This record gives sequence, C-alpha cells and structure tokens, in this order.
Amino acid sequence: MTSKPVHLAVYDTFADWEAGHATAYLARAGYEIRTVGPSREPVTSIGGLQVQPARALDDVRPSDSSLLILPGADLWDTSDDLAPFARKAREFLAAGVPVAAICGATAGLAREGLLDDRAHTSAVSFYLAATGYGGGERYVDADAVTDGGLITAGPTEPVAFAREIFRLLGVYEGEVLDAWYRLFHDSDPQAYAVLEKAAAR
Repeated sequence: MTSKPVHLAVYDTFADWEAGHATAYLARAGYEIRTVGPSREPVTSIGGLQVQPARALDDVRPSDSSLLILPGADLWDTSDDLAPFARKAREFLAAGVPVAAICGATAGLAREGLLDDRAHTSAVSFYLAATGYGGGERYVDADAVTDGGLITAGPTEPVAFAREIFRLLGVYEGEVLDAWYRLFHDSDPQAYAVLEKAAAR
C-alpha cells in the first residue's frame, strides 16, 4: 500500500534546517513530501531559500495526508499570519492525523490551545509561558516529546525531531532507529555499521 504524502508547511522566514533530516529520510522511505504555503505564491526561508508551495493551506485535507510538519519561523512570534497553520493542526489532530511542530511552531500551537492537555516541549518552558497558554504543567524538559499524534521539539533538536517522526510513522524502529539517531546526533561510527547492515537486508 502506498503511503499518503507528508505535508511540510512553508512560509516566509521558516527555519529551513529544522525539518531537513525528517523530510530527507521520509523521502528515502518512499513518502512524497508536499510543501504547503499560505497560498501558492513563493515564500522565502530564513536562510534565503525561495520555495514554491505545491499546495495552498486551504486545499490540504487531513484525509489526504500522513503527517503535517510545522517548522519554526520568525512570523510565529511577530504576527498572527501563521495562525491558520495552527488551526489546520487542530483539524489534523481532530481527524487522527499526526502533527509535528518544532521551535516557534510550538508557540503557535500553544496559542491555539493544542498544548494545554498534551505533554510537550519547546525551546524552554518560559518561551511557551509567554504565550499565556494553559499547559505549563504538561511541559517536559526533553529533546523531543510525542503525545499521541503530536510531536514537539525545540530549535536545537532537528535530529530528535526527525527521530520521533520516524518512530511515529514506523519508518525506523528499535535498533535501527537508535542507530540513525546516534549517527546523526552523536557522529557514532558504530551506528553507521548498524544502518548498513539493516539496508542490506
């Protein structure tokens, strides 16, 4: 059975490095990565990369997706421009389709009330506290956290973020998932041998 696409949100000032590990290895695992913007108009990442979204946000339905990835962006904290992406995340979660948010996107989900009743993490607890959300007691000081269908991570943890995505979607499991993480997070050469062995099966 062919997996449904993974949708990667893109918007002006999005942090282009935060989802890179995840999307690269999801694509290698056979997932189509579809970019989703506020519209079909090009956007520019914080690193100056211009991206032409494949879909407009209003055209994306949870039933057509395996996962929605929300990277951080300056706009999460400087305007309400990205609030529609947080509302779309609510729609996905309500439909039982996972959402993965990193960095500033976690603040967007906090403002939307999506972290009030779920274990979560972010850059630091007081960053989310500044949103006025009601989920402070559910904050976990960890590299990345999965609670049901929601993954959250801080801006320094793109590898852990990818690890949780792979675990949730069943891309890698057990020893292989651990080896992937150790290779890219710790530069562990022994982990490479585990991955090579798994690829040869």
